Order: sequence, then structure tokens, then C-alpha cells
Amino acid sequence: MNIFPTQYSLLSAAALQDVLQELYGFEEMTCRLLIHNVSDTYVLENETEHYIFKIYREAHRSLEEIRAEAELLIILRDQGASVSSPVEDLKGNVIQSFNAAEGIRYGILFTYAKGKVCQLMNDQQLETLGLEMAKLHQITSTLELNHQRKEYNVNSLLIAPLEKVSPAFADLPEEYAYLQQTNQKVLSRLSELDTTGFGYGYCHYDFLPKNFHFEDDLKLTFFDFDFAGKGFLVNDLASFYAHFFLQVLSNVLSQQEADRQFKVFLESYQKIKHIKQEEIDSIPYFGYAWWIFYMGFHYENFEDWSNFFFGPRFLKERVGWIKKWVQWYIEEEELY
Repeated sequence: MNIFPTQYSLLSAAALQDVLQELYGFEEMTCRLLIHNVSDTYVLENETEHYIFKIYREAHRSLEEIRAEAELLIILRDQGASVSSPVEDLKGNVIQSFNAAEGIRYGILFTYAKGKVCQLMNDQQLETLGLEMAKLHQITSTLELNHQRKEYNVNSLLIAPLEKVSPAFADLPEEYAYLQQTNQKVLSRLSELDTTGFGYGYCHYDFLPKNFHFEDDLKLTFFDFDFAGKGFLVNDLASFYAHFFLQVLSNVLSQQEADRQFKVFLESYQKIKHIKQEEIDSIPYFGYAWWIFYMGFHYENFEDWSNFFFGPRFLKERVGWIKKWVQWYIEEEELY
């Protein structure tokens, strides 16, 4: 009997446990699914060791992109950045392959990022984060990887995503018209920026607290470089500022306190890596682009991940958030 075509399988944790123990020479490990997402993440552990094993999908990341991510993380690790990095198997390989129902799926075993997520950071943690992100950017701004990653530019951040999500707004014409109008205004402002001297290199592009763990106030580890790509490094600052926006939106922080905390982070960052005032001033525009890009990502992965939340209610709420962002951080008279 022929096997019916499959587009997204879930590999057995028990089977992975046996295979990974043999590949890496581990003993008495357990394996459990941690996250079933656009890719799948497992925890491999025993009493003394912990690892993360990530399985990619061809629909989300090509083998070339996976190789680039591994290459980037190995360079970052070797140059002293605090990152979760690939682990070599007994034969020296960092990428594994599995003949799954939908075809070959690739996976990487990563070192475990010790500590925990900290949504409300104290000043010492913010200073540590600023220093470590700047160290990361110092390295990525001098790199040219042998393997290709996506580029973050106005087309991939603003134009293509908004065109992509158009069908999802069939019943929300006013919301889509607002995004179209605002997109054009933001594109115009970005085109007027003098980006000479803007930091440029490989961005993480998802610098929210869920993607770094603090062991204590002075020690953190970055992980999940799934969205790493080339672009202006201010994109990472903008994605981190989105964290403060969400804290203000949910009434966890006042806007004044959010801005104070971001300033603590930014001043620490600049002890390692200088950033122009024009770059700081551009954060609201690149932050707006971050929201549009991820809306496109949600739409693109509807069948395999986002269908349980991506719909008219989500879109209406998300456009409402974007309107708040524009109202709070991009002066109305500048755009309208």
C-alpha cells in the first residue's frame, strides 16, 4: 500500500532518543518533545547533561540555510559570544538527516542554554544584555558566511509580507487599507535615512526575552537563531524594543519606565559598539517593519503552525497593536 503524501510529520521522541545516543555516544538519556512549531524542538537529558535537538522542515528552512545557521553559531562560539551552539557527533558531523514521511528532515543538537527566561529584567541584567548583544554584533558585522541566509531589506520586511497577507484581509478592508497607507509612509521615511555608517551584518531578528536565558545577573546565553539573516543591526534593537512595547501595552510597565530600561540597555551596548543617533532614531520604523514581517510569517505558515490563532480576530488585534506602535513611537504628524 502506498503511503499517502505528508507535509509535516512529528518524529518519535523515543526513536530519536535511541538514534541520538548512538550518534553522540550518550548513555541513559531521555528525550521528550519540548515545542511543536514551524520546526520541532526536543530536550535530550540525563542527571548531569542537557541538550536541545531541533528538527527543521524543508518548507521552513532549506539545507543551505541550516548549514548557514550552524556555521554562524560555530563562529560566534569560537569568538567568545555567549550562544547555544551546535554539538558534533562522534564522526564530527553537526547536521543529522532523517527519512521522515514527507521526505528528508534535518536536525542539529545544541548545547543547552542554562538559566531561565526573565521577562522583567533588573538594571544589571539589562546592562549584561547590552554588553552581550554588542559583542555579538561586533562579530557578525565582520562576517561573510559560506552558506546563504536571507537578507532583511525593505522588500523582505515590508513590501513582500504585506502583499503576501492580502488574501487574509478579505473581510477586513479598512485594516488592510491602513497597513497599505502606513507602509508607504514608512517606506518613504526609510528611503530618506542616511544609512551611511549604520551597523550591518547578521541579525538574530527575534531578540525577545524568550530567546535568551539568564543564569544570574551577569551571565546569559542567546539561542534560537532560526531567523538569523543579513541586514542593518538596528533591526535587532528594534525587535528588542518590541518587548518593552508589549510590556507597556499590557500595563506591566509605564512608558516612562520602559524607556528608562531601554536606555540602560542601550548605554551598556554602546560601551562595546558605537551606534549613531540616526540609528537610534530609526528604531520606531524598523520596529514597525518587524511587526509586518512577522505577520507575513504567520500567514506563510498557516497550514503547519498558525492556523489555531491566525484569523480575523487575530489580525484585527494585531493591526490594533500596530496602530498603537505608530501612535506612540512615530509621531502622527510625521506620517499623516
